Amino acid sequence: MSEPATHFSRIGGEPAVRRLVQRFYELMDTLPEAYGIRKLHAADLSGAEEKLFMFLCGWLGGPQLYVEKFGYPKLRARHLPFPIGSDEASQWMLCMRQTMAEVIADEGLRAALDKSLDDLARHMRNRNDPPAA
Repeated sequence: MSEPATHFSRIGGEPAVRRLVQRFYELMDTLPEAYGIRKLHAADLSGAEEKLFMFLCGWLGGPQLYVEKFGYPKLRARHLPFPIGSDEASQWMLCMRQTMAEVIADEGLRAALDKSLDDLARHMRNRNDPPAA
């Protein structure tokens, strides 16, 4: 009996994760709607890109590249220095949703990842949103 396919294998392994991450940061760098999260990053996105690639490989069920290099991710703690509210979480998801639509053909996989990534983005919030005007 074979093991069920992981999201990592369904997406296409490391080459597809690499394409996903590269496109994600291209969008973050160019979409005006993503300005809020772009300004939280260094001018050179290559370090963030490599860390997200390593993290997603393991998170999707592939090799634990991030854990091997940096230890347990502790994502929320690692993001505490950056002010993340609902706007920033939404901007991150805007880039990720567009990226997934371009890179992942499997609609069911996209839907599953969208739910999990949206939950993760919302979990990263570490500041209260400003009161509505």
